[in-house]
Amino acid sequence: MEAPAQRAAFGRRLRAWYRRSARDLPWRRTRDPYRILVSELMLQQTQVARVVPKYAEFLRTFPTLRSISASTPARVCEAWEGLGYYARARNLHKLAEQVTAGGRRCGTLPARPDELRALPGIGAYTAGAVASFAYETRAALVDTNVARVLRRVFAPGLQPKTSAGQKELWRIAEAILPRTGRATWTHNQALMELGALICTARVARCGECPVRSCCATAVAAGVPRARSSRAPAVFQKTV
Repeated sequence: MEAPAQRAAFGRRLRAWYRRSARDLPWRRTRDPYRILVSELMLQQTQVARVVPKYAEFLRTFPTLRSISASTPARVCEAWEGLGYYARARNLHKLAEQVTAGGRRCGTLPARPDELRALPGIGAYTAGAVASFAYETRAALVDTNVARVLRRVFAPGLQPKTSAGQKELWRIAEAILPRTGRATWTHNQALMELGALICTARVARCGECPVRSCCATAVAAGVPRARSSRAPAVFQKTV
């Protein structure tokens, strides 16, 4: 069980690091729920470098949910070409039809994670991401990167691929949320960024990590709290 002091220190250092070091990505400049949904769907199983140009191109073709609904699944899949996993595009079309009543109205995505999860193609992570990043809802999210960070920091012995492990990771994610939705936006972006850039699957760059002083894995390995000329410890465990 993570201690309150550990949770507080982790969140404070994580968000401060993000404000200094975050990548400038186009979906971080908007609070439009549709645009954020598109980015989250595209980023599933696809690298950021491939998504960035496709994201802008797709939104020029389909600027709204209503424009998706007015088109056909085949046309949406055509615009999705190059990203693979075309079920994401087909589900986006189904979602657009449902939200806009088949194009008869200008629909908008709900703000609550439970309502988002009722829509086609939206799972627990995507629901949390849209709620948090579009509406600044105080909502947790756990994807592969976040799961890796949470396990290494708070529960190194956890088995992440088990149902019990997944349940515990979501519990931790909820427990460490900041008090406000605005801070949660930064917190969730920072968790994902840390997992993508520092606490990676192949190498944990603990010597560069902003939260190493409150990370159970780094502390157990004796990683120095301050920067050092020593090579950082490397952990090969992944989710």
